[in-house]
Amino acid sequence: MSVLEIKDLHVSVETDQGTRQILRGVDLTIKQGEIHAIMGPNGSGKSTLAYSIAGHPKYNVESGSVLLDGEEVLEMSVDERARAGLFLAMQYPVEIPGVRMTDFLRTAKTALDGEAPAIRTWVKEVGQAMDDLRMDKSFGERNVNEGFSGGEKKRHEILQLELLKPKFAVLDETDSGLDVDALKIVSEGVNRAHAANDLGVLLITHYTRILRYIKPDFVHVFVAGRVAEEGGPELAERLEEEGYDRFLQGSGVA
Repeated sequence: MSVLEIKDLHVSVETDQGTRQILRGVDLTIKQGEIHAIMGPNGSGKSTLAYSIAGHPKYNVESGSVLLDGEEVLEMSVDERARAGLFLAMQYPVEIPGVRMTDFLRTAKTALDGEAPAIRTWVKEVGQAMDDLRMDKSFGERNVNEGFSGGEKKRHEILQLELLKPKFAVLDETDSGLDVDALKIVSEGVNRAHAANDLGVLLITHYTRILRYIKPDFVHVFVAGRVAEEGGPELAERLEEEGYDRFLQGSGVA
């Protein structure tokens, strides 16, 4: 069983006002097949954790480690992290003008597997995944995310997740900007990937509504760059009722 371990992770970014410390010693262990939800107020460091795992150059890892099956992820390039089995669904997926979605998907699959997938099998697999996500086949001929609505971009992220079959997926506020129908469709895609591939999921969200569809095994409350409390699904229900005020008192976060 694969394991993703985050140990005493400290991360900062450079701002106009100087170096700003964001993560202040994060410890978290995710086993393959587990679903972990990270919840917390704005500015608590949730997205910083996601992008630090993925290798975004903006974030400076000052100390700590991220281990995937004992291998140091922080020493890997971004593409090496992907090939090792890590996947990031971004809060704001970028547009790639001039690159067709079908070409992008097949190139990504080839890069991960080291060989191109068989055309007939691949076309069938892509078509089925698009049907499941209620995506019209014409999307395959469009440029990656160009002119897509917010919901369409998020579906494309989950399409990639289902087709690329990583070991662990970090979903950074995938529910952001989705209406009820799109939220349900996207959540169903995550659940399919989880069931089919024993996917480990790190689900970052502000709200509990996505947790009605994607049931977490563990919930972690993030405040001021640290895990302030951990528990099961019942913790998310408590946050829905009480909010984050009790965690923010004395944390230095306004």
